[in-house]
Amino acid sequence: MNNEFKSRKDKTSIVFTGDIGFDKYMAGKWEDENLISKPLLDFLKSGEHLCINVEGALIDAVDDGTRGVFFHCMNPNAVRVFEKIGADIWSIGNNHTMDAGREGVVSTKEHAKKSGALAFGAGLNDKEASEPIYLDEAGGIGIFGVSYMAECIPATKTDAGVFRWDDMEYIQARIDEIKSKCRWCIVVAHGGEEFAPMPNPYTRDRYLKYLEMGADAVVAHHTHVPENYEITKDGKPIFYSLGNFIFDTDYQRVHKYTDTGIVLKLNFTLDSLEFEAVGTKINRQNETIDINALPDIFTNIDSEEFALLSPLSAKAFIISDMRKMQFLEPDRFINAEQSVWDGYFFSTEPDGYFEGAHMDLSVIVPLSKEAEKNEWQKSKLDKVKNYILKQIEG
Repeated sequence: MNNEFKSRKDKTSIVFTGDIGFDKYMAGKWEDENLISKPLLDFLKSGEHLCINVEGALIDAVDDGTRGVFFHCMNPNAVRVFEKIGADIWSIGNNHTMDAGREGVVSTKEHAKKSGALAFGAGLNDKEASEPIYLDEAGGIGIFGVSYMAECIPATKTDAGVFRWDDMEYIQARIDEIKSKCRWCIVVAHGGEEFAPMPNPYTRDRYLKYLEMGADAVVAHHTHVPENYEITKDGKPIFYSLGNFIFDTDYQRVHKYTDTGIVLKLNFTLDSLEFEAVGTKINRQNETIDINALPDIFTNIDSEEFALLSPLSAKAFIISDMRKMQFLEPDRFINAEQSVWDGYFFSTEPDGYFEGAHMDLSVIVPLSKEAEKNEWQKSKLDKVKNYILKQIEG
């Protein structure tokens, strides 16, 4: 490594949150001085930096009639909360980045700049969207963001959007660039299936590949529920989903665990990377956020345990997806016959389908049926098993 950074200090820390959206039930909550409890606020401020997932553009905009429950933009006044909690790094690459089009990206980046924050993951072209941010601490830290396909609109040479997570050649170039300058490379990923308790196999394979390509850690969000983490044999961590932080909608309330999340702190020295974490809970009576016990799913699940538990997780996801479709299209799916579900499951165009990468039910459905063999009962992670079973029960 040709380290270009003359570090201001030999150690540092970055706190990461899950999904943040200040619309729907959270609309106007930037006015609430008690939105975030003091113990949680203290943890958020315990790091040198705070990286938040800004789930949607900061711009006054309305749905053009095409997005419905999936339209998410934030009143720019939400920046008050970001500044109060000390968010100096914004991850802005996600499936709602482009809900307000190019103007939303421009507005969000302008608000980040005014707030004194660094923003990554989206831009007015693919070069800008893939641009890493750098911290001159702990030997240098480079961070960039990637977003899943196909619901995230990718930037091109001329068009605004996100940095797509499957452009492996470009991702390799960014990792190589960072590692030529820095001790540490962190990939922040917006991906995976919503409401899945664990990553589906192709998502796990992708994040492991980023580590093989030279990244030192992957921190992910998007699923709106917490997921497990994994420490590889060479000591590199993947945090598969931090769940919700400030986000609450009717669409999500259909699903279990969408009121819980994880706030993660990565501690860096010149030679080591360690982590701390706390759980969070959305109080849906008054829409405030408090510190909470870590969810049982948030544990190290290695390859052997993953092989045992992934069919049960896939079953939980399929059941969650059925609840989703019953909410979105009640006339079609409530009391639907199996032939109707089969038509949905085995279509090549379910919501967000991307072969071998997202919502590929031709992979997930057969995997879910493997749960009937009960191999998952051999898992030693009893709390994880019970956690997933509760999700299945609803």
